[in-house]
Amino acid sequence: MNFFRVNKPRGFQHNYIYYDERKEKLAQIEEKAKRDLGMLPPKEFTPEDIRGKFVGATKHLKRRKESGRKPVSYGVLIAAIIVLLLVMRWLYTGEIFF
Repeated sequence: MNFFRVNKPRGFQHNYIYYDERKEKLAQIEEKAKRDLGMLPPKEFTPEDIRGKFVGATKHLKRRKESGRKPVSYGVLIAAIIVLLLVMRWLYTGEIFF
């Protein structure tokens, strides 16, 4: 029995029936090639173009993103260590504060 961990409901995932991801990628490759050859004007820079490129290029970050794990913040970790040290002091000496 697991009292401290509550199961989350399964997330909704909608797969499109009439969407071809391959066709979309080919269109992007074609557009990029035409821009490189000068057939189309240069595209303006938008931050959305580079969003997620670093995470997609590394194996460990990509796996972490797919699994949905979130990193532990250092504040919580430091607070837990301080609480444990205070409990240890209380167990040995009977005093909580210095």
